[in-house]
Amino acid sequence: MILNKKIFFPSLFVFLGIIFSINIFAGESNLIVKETEQLTQPSIYMVLPFIILLLLIATGPLFYKNFWERHYPKISILLGTITLVYYLYFLKDFHSMQHIFIEYVSFIALLSSLFVASGGILIKVDKKSTPLANVLFLLFGAVIANIIGTTGASMLLIRPFIKMNKDRIKPYHIIFFIFLISNVGGALTPIGDPPLFIGFLRGVPFFWVIVNVWYIWLPTIALILLVFYFVDSNNKMNTDSSANIEYSGKIEIQGGKNFIYLVVVILAVFIDPNVMSWVPSLAPFPLGIREIIMFSIVYLSYKNAHPEILKSNEFDFEPIKEVAYLFIGIFLTMVPALQLIANFAQVKHELLDTTTFYWATGILSGVLDNTPTYLNFLSAAMGKFYLDVNIQSQVLEFVTKDDIFLRAISVSAVFFGAITYIGNGPNFMVKSISERGGIEMPSFFAYLFKYAIPILIPIYLVVWLVFFR
Repeated sequence: MILNKKIFFPSLFVFLGIIFSINIFAGESNLIVKETEQLTQPSIYMVLPFIILLLLIATGPLFYKNFWERHYPKISILLGTITLVYYLYFLKDFHSMQHIFIEYVSFIALLSSLFVASGGILIKVDKKSTPLANVLFLLFGAVIANIIGTTGASMLLIRPFIKMNKDRIKPYHIIFFIFLISNVGGALTPIGDPPLFIGFLRGVPFFWVIVNVWYIWLPTIALILLVFYFVDSNNKMNTDSSANIEYSGKIEIQGGKNFIYLVVVILAVFIDPNVMSWVPSLAPFPLGIREIIMFSIVYLSYKNAHPEILKSNEFDFEPIKEVAYLFIGIFLTMVPALQLIANFAQVKHELLDTTTFYWATGILSGVLDNTPTYLNFLSAAMGKFYLDVNIQSQVLEFVTKDDIFLRAISVSAVFFGAITYIGNGPNFMVKSISERGGIEMPSFFAYLFKYAIPILIPIYLVVWLVFFR
């Protein structure tokens, strides 16, 4: 489906206008907001819009698919608007809405730029699909996820992975792709996954992650790949159809200029006033220099992409449109839940130990966006030492004081993002691309109970027993 410009672009300008207005109100009433935040907490009932949206995402494609596909943008925006009105009108809390809108714009800017830039790259793998070849492919994707991010690696590799397995493709191929490349693989660097990048912006040293996580990452990747190899070895479907085909073993890459766009996007990630003091803030304008660069890459990479490559990749904007509409609802409706969790964690931080941080951060990262979950539990962990997550020098002090808590939070936020489709942004995009390629992906609950829980939870339990108990 071609992107509906008559609807999408006017909606985008209206949306940016709303953010601009909220930024102005938030700036003009900063003292009032701070006083309000100290006195008010969202009602527990305001968690209902998030729960409703989560249930609709889970049941819509399964029980009322046609209705859901036609109306999910309206439903997501409606439920998000309920939360927006509650915060602006009843709580007078402009700051929370300002913060979540800015995070959402950054989120969409990064995902859309990586999605479009990678869509202009065609990778042809002329190699027979075997369990070992698939294991090596997934391992390669897990490694480069730390260089170009889980989103970049997912968008770059999902189409060649599907084509490589075209004679024997099954849903589990895509699910293990999500496990390894869209999530667990990116646990080694701040570039790999958004929660780790937020930690970097807050003051966690760039190389702290790889030094402190590699020995957890490596056995986890190995265990997941071992399970995949066992499952894939028992997949004999359609192997006869390719029995007489000769493979050259070559890998062909077209659209190499788009790698330049990918590099620009990755470098733009660091163009932030919190990282580089010389970078100006454009507030109250809703976009920063980083986001302007990323949206420019969306335009340039799509305009200059070779039409034949886009056609071969079956490229269209439907996957990113689905993510954009669903996650605006998710980002807004999850604010009350996150604030209630953060308040509890801050008040009861003395009761929280490494085990609690590992499992609580992980489970909530699976059903909430893992980036704010990471930040809230990092704040709670620092609260144990009476440190402030908003002060970079204190974050560095926390890292050097006792980093076992940070290690538990970092690992679980990234690893558990694979538990559901909404745990991490690339999950939904990979699912959407796969479905448009004719693969019948499992529903939300089937993914959770048939694959994620029986495969990942035992592995994560081993990780906890060995490293965090």
